[in-house]
Amino acid sequence: MNLTFLIDMNLSPGWVDRFAREGWTAIHWSEVGDARATDAVVMEHARARGQVVFTHDLDFGAILAHTNATGPSVIQVRAQNVTPEPLGDLVVAVVRDQAERLAAGALVTVDEATMRVRVLPISQR
Repeated sequence: MNLTFLIDMNLSPGWVDRFAREGWTAIHWSEVGDARATDAVVMEHARARGQVVFTHDLDFGAILAHTNATGPSVIQVRAQNVTPEPLGDLVVAVVRDQAERLAAGALVTVDEATMRVRVLPISQR
């Protein structure tokens, strides 16, 4: 599965290289957009290009839930150290495991111990 990732400003550009080692295309937001852009602008950019947003910002999940959106897919990483060195292997394993859901539309939340997947749209109950 050929997923393309948009790395949010709150994560290291080093993630681009980490994803590239897996043969995945990734770009850091700093290469394509204004560092002060709102999360909604980042999400629209990713949605228009079929990219998966990779972020440390929980607001992306809230936006997906609030708007009942079907995309873009978002991976939220929740950890103290969110650099590629300690989390790279875990994130790669999660992407491989959840590739079909990410391609179809999902919110994936990952921390050092757990993973949660919500298929989009996230229903408001």
